[in-house]
Amino acid sequence: MTQKIIAVVNQKGGVGKTTTTINVAAQLAAAGNSVLLVDLDPQGNATSGLGIAKDQAVTMYELLCHGQQLAVAVLETNVAQLYLVPSNTNLAGAEIELVDRDRREYALQEVLAVADYDYIIIDCPPSLGLLTINALTAASLVLMPVQAEYYALEGLSQLLNTVQAVKHSTNPQLELLGVVLTMYDKRTSLSEQVREEVKKFFGDNLFKTVIPRNIRLAEAPSYGKTIFEHDKWSKGARAYKALAKEILARTNY
Repeated sequence: MTQKIIAVVNQKGGVGKTTTTINVAAQLAAAGNSVLLVDLDPQGNATSGLGIAKDQAVTMYELLCHGQQLAVAVLETNVAQLYLVPSNTNLAGAEIELVDRDRREYALQEVLAVADYDYIIIDCPPSLGLLTINALTAASLVLMPVQAEYYALEGLSQLLNTVQAVKHSTNPQLELLGVVLTMYDKRTSLSEQVREEVKKFFGDNLFKTVIPRNIRLAEAPSYGKTIFEHDKWSKGARAYKALAKEILARTNY
């Protein structure tokens, strides 16, 4: 199978981006794939969400800015076949340090050039800055989590414009893998209205699976666990298992 690099992107915070990254990565690994999760967010939530301390000697920052080799940074997780490149607040400095570098948009692509995994999943920061541009330049596919809230589509046109700009400049192979609706509450008419609106906008690019509002999903990161480790029978776990199946179906070409 050709290696797939998926950037999980939304410049709005609090839309379930990191939760989606962690649990999709874990389920792709459970399906028998080797998976590398790249924490590209200076908040390091994907790192702590997998139960790994952020104070690692080699993180994403050292790879991008100090020329460290990828293999030195890759850590094993509690999930078989799921590996992590950790991050912490040092990464915030990378935006500034990369600005004057030649081919600054390709820094992450160059780091990942030696990677040999079935899937690489990149958890992007909640912004459209240089780190996100690096992720989109390195990726083959874009996964957009969209919150089932009133302002769901606000800012998405800017995000899509950024994806198109990267496609036309640094990465002609970049494609939209799909849009997933998160924090869906079937008890409210608003969630269904948002779903219809997103469906109109994205058509078949909207995944059939929706990720529900679920207390077990919200709890899992505080224990440093995926939803499958925390409560594999929860609605959240069932939803992410279904989403991963859809992603596998869309990427096994």
